[in-house]
Amino acid sequence: MTLKTIYPISAFGGELRVPGDKSVSQRIAMLAALAKGTSEILGFLTGEDALSTLHAVCALGASARFDGDVLLISGTGGGFKEPASPLDMGNSGTGTRLLAGLLAGQNMTVTMTGDDSLSRRPMGRIKDPLEEMGAQIELTGEKGTLPMRISGTPLQGIRYELPMASAQVKSCVLLAGLFAEGKTTVVEPRPTRDHTEKLFQTLEIPIVVNGLEISLQGLGPTGPEINGCKITVPGDFSSAAFWIAAVAARPGAELVIRNVGLNPRRTALLDVLRRMGALIETELDVVNGDPIGSVFVHGTSLSGTEICGDEIPNLIDEIPMIAAIGALAEGETIIRDAAELRVKESDRIAVTTAHLRAFGVEVDERSDGMTVRGPVQLSTPKEPLASHGDHRIAMAMAILATFADAPAQINDVDCVATSYPDFWKHLEQLGGRVV
Repeated sequence: MTLKTIYPISAFGGELRVPGDKSVSQRIAMLAALAKGTSEILGFLTGEDALSTLHAVCALGASARFDGDVLLISGTGGGFKEPASPLDMGNSGTGTRLLAGLLAGQNMTVTMTGDDSLSRRPMGRIKDPLEEMGAQIELTGEKGTLPMRISGTPLQGIRYELPMASAQVKSCVLLAGLFAEGKTTVVEPRPTRDHTEKLFQTLEIPIVVNGLEISLQGLGPTGPEINGCKITVPGDFSSAAFWIAAVAARPGAELVIRNVGLNPRRTALLDVLRRMGALIETELDVVNGDPIGSVFVHGTSLSGTEICGDEIPNLIDEIPMIAAIGALAEGETIIRDAAELRVKESDRIAVTTAHLRAFGVEVDERSDGMTVRGPVQLSTPKEPLASHGDHRIAMAMAILATFADAPAQINDVDCVATSYPDFWKHLEQLGGRVV
């Protein structure tokens, strides 16, 4: 387990390009693997989660290779083949839940496994709708968790009202619907990430979006006819979020991030930071599919705010970072309706609360969130902070450590490679010091 020491810094900022979007990379890998011909994908994320998904689709019959910065995926032309061994999904909850949807209607039996962290995450939320469609899903873990055995069967389209706002469950059902007979409709309680819908439109897979209802007409066991394509993965906004927040809360600092995804279903963090007083501007370069552009940040003093309701699904990954920045803002930063954080790679509510307290921050923990009181002159934790194998916890606390009064240590940071292999290099590129 790797330990990093992060030093306080004053000057911080510059210009940066973040790695490709993890969620988009995984979805493209799956659909390109089903396509006829070869797809050329520029900007595919080489983090462990995306590569786990890529390895899985190759085990299902696709082939892939990198040619410089371009990933070439030769698809199967319509259906997967039964893998010789269980699919190891590593730490990727997105890859597992979405791929399960594609496999549910295939005429084969597949077992999906993952690392210790993934094996604690709930899978019943996809099992229920897939079984409504006729799938045979067996969760062999102790608490409705991995390993998951999928015995492919003919599927029927359903109308499914999501019990929680989850882009992963929505996408799982829609992907299963491609191989179902009849119409599949998913109804969301709140808007969530729409990368799957936008990718369907890019690949000319018919889909109808009507507010919170998303529908498609299934094509039965043969599935859709997808042609290989050329596509660019936008820079990952969730990766950019760490730098945006770090500079927004540092008066006098400036930052430009280029080629980043600006899908409105992903950028609620910008709205939150602007409410806190942040000086942020955006500029769009590509408007078709997933919007891509630049973010300009000018650091200033921030004030606390409240985050709840419909905002939560579209900044769920950024909440640990928001809580950390709340410690630097004037007044209270209140986070509600975020109970989903309890079942991420770690219990992000409990872990974030404990780590903020270690920095000397006053925090009230609730079942669905927390209240953070600032501003605080951060003291350095007496002991190394544990990441709990959670990449976003490790990165959020690393950013917060740059504001502390002495070097801080974070243990078990290898997990950062799941989504952002260049994080430490970029931290130093922008002026940080890491040992």
